[in-house]
Amino acid sequence: MRVNPIIKDTFFIVTGIFSAAFGLESFLLPNRFIDGGATGISLLVTELTSVPLWVLIILVNIPFLFLGYRVLGKQFTIKAILAILGLALVLVFVQFPEVTQDKLLVAVFGGFFLGAGIGLSIRGGSVLDGTEVLAIFLSRKMGAKIGDVIILINILIFLAAAYLLSIEAALYSMLTYLAASRTLDFVLEGIEEYTGVTIISEKSEEIRVMITEKLGRGLTIYKASGGYGKKGEHNEYDVVYTVITRLEIRKLNIELNKIDANAFVVMNSINDTKGGMVKKRLLN
Repeated sequence: MRVNPIIKDTFFIVTGIFSAAFGLESFLLPNRFIDGGATGISLLVTELTSVPLWVLIILVNIPFLFLGYRVLGKQFTIKAILAILGLALVLVFVQFPEVTQDKLLVAVFGGFFLGAGIGLSIRGGSVLDGTEVLAIFLSRKMGAKIGDVIILINILIFLAAAYLLSIEAALYSMLTYLAASRTLDFVLEGIEEYTGVTIISEKSEEIRVMITEKLGRGLTIYKASGGYGKKGEHNEYDVVYTVITRLEIRKLNIELNKIDANAFVVMNSINDTKGGMVKKRLLN
């Protein structure tokens, strides 16, 4: 049965809100830890002032929401507004208990729940942290990579934390950010993070059979020609391209070595896939 997209997105966003709120109230806020991005700015300011966190989360994200309307459109902005307001309301009306005061556990699990919350909201087509919107905007204007822009923003936040709070707090906050970012990646990509594999071999037919029958994966075969050396010698061959999960890479390499240990293999990470036969088929 196919789930209605609106219901699915709502489930992801609501679950993300409660996960992020739990990470903030049960781990980070009581122990004066911060994270990166707009959430980190909100946590830092609330430590230095008497302004409640829920107010700051709304105020800090307002500029990013205006920017999101320009960069990503009206539908995204509406979802983002509802998600951020939802997080603020949960922080006001839902009381989560403090779980631990152990600094390492606070950094790791606070980052885990916060990262999971942000990742789930993104899967629902929204955001709980507007920094990504700014990164997309600056990358389009300056030509920089989105990841580089986010890192630069967070470096400034952690330097401010080191100066205004303490170096120890900044270091633990960096650990929180690492835990959050890795969890976010896992939520978005899952354990079945896809890898594109290009294989060039004289034994392409045997490799085709191995991929379809032993791995149960679909593939594409296309004709190509290559050259090498000063003379630019050309030869014709079949190129095999398939998409597998990272858990299947080792098995693919083992089977390839059995067929052609000298096969030329190129692997690259894939952020997303759509259509085609990506999911593994059942083998008889």
